[in-house]
Amino acid sequence: MKQLLSLLFIALGATAGANSSPMLAAPDIAALQLPDVRITSAQHYEASDTRKAKVAHLKVDGVIGGSIRFELLLPDDWNGRFAMGGGGGLVGSVQNGIRRSINDGFVTAGTDTGHQAGGTDGSWALDNVEAFVNFGHVAVHRTAVVSKAIIRAYYGKGAEKSYFVGCSRGGGQAMMEAQRYPEDFDGIVAGAPAFDWTGFAALGIFLSQVQYPDPNKLDKTYLTQAVLDRVYDAIMAQVDEKDGLKDGIIDDPTAVTVDFASIPDLSADQRRALKALYDGPSNSDGPIYPGFPVGAEKGPGGLFEWQVGPTPDRVNLGYAFTTNIYKYFIFNDPAWDYSTYDFDGWAEDTHLAGTVLNATDPDLTPFAARGGKLILWHGWADAALPAEATIDYYENVLLHDNNAMDYARLFMIPGCYHCNGGPGISGVNWLQEIIEWVEEGTAPERIIAHRSAKDDNPAMTRPLFPYPQRAEYDGNGDQNDAANFVVRTQ
Repeated sequence: MKQLLSLLFIALGATAGANSSPMLAAPDIAALQLPDVRITSAQHYEASDTRKAKVAHLKVDGVIGGSIRFELLLPDDWNGRFAMGGGGGLVGSVQNGIRRSINDGFVTAGTDTGHQAGGTDGSWALDNVEAFVNFGHVAVHRTAVVSKAIIRAYYGKGAEKSYFVGCSRGGGQAMMEAQRYPEDFDGIVAGAPAFDWTGFAALGIFLSQVQYPDPNKLDKTYLTQAVLDRVYDAIMAQVDEKDGLKDGIIDDPTAVTVDFASIPDLSADQRRALKALYDGPSNSDGPIYPGFPVGAEKGPGGLFEWQVGPTPDRVNLGYAFTTNIYKYFIFNDPAWDYSTYDFDGWAEDTHLAGTVLNATDPDLTPFAARGGKLILWHGWADAALPAEATIDYYENVLLHDNNAMDYARLFMIPGCYHCNGGPGISGVNWLQEIIEWVEEGTAPERIIAHRSAKDDNPAMTRPLFPYPQRAEYDGNGDQNDAANFVVRTQ
């Protein structure tokens, strides 16, 4: 009874006294009685017995609240830290973007956010408020709380520090944790975050209206990847050397001007579609969401197109993703027609859904007050989510609190696609960076990112500096060596 009461207090967020009991056996974990939690399995694995986990560990699977599935990995040789990873798309399966952190001694967890479905399928939210709210923010929070309770029961003590690292949907989950649940994690990393759902969904619907004005004719697109590749090459020919290096990377797309009229062999429809990609949607009240910066045309699928179809209901991933958001999250209507949507009603139409989905609150002071640290990052060449939206959010954070750089910093990565890849550099151990900030008090001033050699591209290192600073080649030495770059203040 004493152990059960202790676990109840822990699961509800109270502080329980540490004990010195040894690790529980798998059968004991399976028998734990946590409030509204069902442990479905608890199995111990020796090293290399399960995917991505190369160390001996206990794997716990369970369900919270009847629908939130989670996985928790507890290494035999624990480093005292808890690290949770985010998911992608509309999730729909148990996902953990940093599952491999167990190999470095972290306890790590992931969740399906309360439903089982494909990554662009939103039909599970139809007439299901609980599933919608779980996906919006509750599932990650509850998984974190339950994970901490199991950690304390298993090891006889709680985690010394807790971290969350995610990209894309996981980046949005990270931002939601910092804003809604500031007590859950000590350090948070949000990469290429999907945080303003009603905003980027409007972008997707706007682009679908331009590209596919007739919903009965979804078999052709004005901007094939071949066209986008050609546009990218023409843009790079104009601006690649403007930052002092001809390296296939635009250091700051907002600092260059492109003469689109001089790009040959584009039809009027193609030019109109390109303008929509770069401008983003607007209505009578003004801009709704940023468009894409130049230099993202060659990312996988190219500028929210993610071409994989067409099929009757999935022209491309961007179309499927954002029409599902509108059908099932905003209007609760599977028959909703994107082609006739009037954006003048956007603010009112999306307000309720935004209160559940959006992590746009610039007030991070509750998170900062308990010592929390947040790293935001975004690739300039991201073809899935426009990088300038993340900059806009961060600038609002700075406007809200002049001292925000003491606990929140943004890093922009030239030439980086969505979450990774691209002609630039994207290799950073973000978990280690946030640990150093939280545990050592070392704010990230200069992060060295790397790229491995591949095909005709040599290995490369480049420094990343906190926004609005950026790296600039000093004019001497190997341009692929971070040592030859200095900081430039915008």
